[in-house]
Amino acid sequence: MDLRSGYPFWLVKNGLVYTYPALESDQDCDVVVIGGGITGALAAYTLVQEDVDVIVVDKRDIGWGSTSASTAMLQYEIDKELHELKDLIGPQEAVRAYQLGVQSLNDIQAIVAQLGVDCGFQLTESVYAARYKSHLSDLQSEYTARKDAGFDVRYVKEAELSECYGVKALAAIVSAAGAQVDPLRLTHALHQKNMQLGARVYDRTEVCKVQPHNDGVTLQTDRSHQIKARRVVFATGYESQSYLKQKVVDLNSTYALISEPVAQADLLGGQYLLWETARPYFYARTSSDGRFIMGGGDLPFQNPDKRDHLIGKKSQQLLALFAKFYPERQTPEVAYAWAGAFGETKDGLAYIGQTDEMPNAYFALGYGGNGITYSMIAARMIADLYVGRRNDDAYLFRFDR
Repeated sequence: MDLRSGYPFWLVKNGLVYTYPALESDQDCDVVVIGGGITGALAAYTLVQEDVDVIVVDKRDIGWGSTSASTAMLQYEIDKELHELKDLIGPQEAVRAYQLGVQSLNDIQAIVAQLGVDCGFQLTESVYAARYKSHLSDLQSEYTARKDAGFDVRYVKEAELSECYGVKALAAIVSAAGAQVDPLRLTHALHQKNMQLGARVYDRTEVCKVQPHNDGVTLQTDRSHQIKARRVVFATGYESQSYLKQKVVDLNSTYALISEPVAQADLLGGQYLLWETARPYFYARTSSDGRFIMGGGDLPFQNPDKRDHLIGKKSQQLLALFAKFYPERQTPEVAYAWAGAFGETKDGLAYIGQTDEMPNAYFALGYGGNGITYSMIAARMIADLYVGRRNDDAYLFRFDR
């Protein structure tokens, strides 16, 4: 599948950060990770910390799939509001899912500090705004649910939103927990650290067949080489459904753009993440080099051609929504625009762990609007599974829920 199209900013900005060889011989390892984007890089990172011998393979250049199309807004919230999720999976379970999101942000912050590499990581507030009166009741319910669960949130009304954030909306939940990052630089920084610790990373190497057996798995590549491993991790994002009979995700097309640089005075009042209560929702952030990044406009996925044909139209829609939230700001010019794949699950939660369909395999399917946050949760969980360590949260993301 074509995971993205157009001109994702991270590829233009960073180019080929590092290069990796294609696999040119048969290999053995403890765990082979299919997918070298941010999910695979984090999974490999947690495994090598456990002294696991890891190989990572990707059919593209490293980071050129969904990672390059991400707007990299790191949030603890998921696409199902907490008060809704309580009704779907239970109050304790819903609160725990949200708590894991906060923990994930803390884990990513700690890893970035350990890497010691500038990858644009920055802690921010998250502003969840309502423009319509009909949304205020649900917004208040959501605020109460989060506050009662102990999350660091404030309910901000129209005047304060305008004065402190420059946002035109009726009300918002402002969360202290949020972050942003350059996902491509973080992905490469993780792979470089993993390689220092013994991991092997190969790109432009497509896995054509996965054969489970009693002792593990054997992978066949497009260059007629084999990788034998005890376990395989599928970190292939929206392409993972092709390995499963169970339908776990509905695919959408999503759109994003980044503006030309703007004057510092025209940037958002302080760094924060903006998203809204409408569905599909508009979202925006700023970049470290003084640009606006925004996205939304989700549609059910039909085919890449139809998706890509709408990039120009969707960009104009995103700019129009930007103008509604920031009517007193000059609407920025588009520098780059792109489209990508976006997946929704029935409850907004990721699918992580094992399934009877594929013995000796772990799946890290971080679907939803906060995929990188889920990637971190998946990485920790998969490391626990492999070393046999109990993980009390694994049931939240199980395939048979």
